[in-house]
Amino acid sequence: MASYISPAVRDKFETLSTELQQDILERNVKLNTVYDLMDVLKTIAQEED
Repeated sequence: MASYISPAVRDKFETLSTELQQDILERNVKLNTVYDLMDVLKTIAQEED
């Protein structure tokens, strides 16, 4: 499964660093809402603690 970034979230996604974007894409997630994006970012932050 490939990651999916909906048009509604793409603008916010593109403000992230290239490294962070790549990390998200490698997770094979579906980002339909900004809340989906926030959940993935929260998961990444928790992994780095």
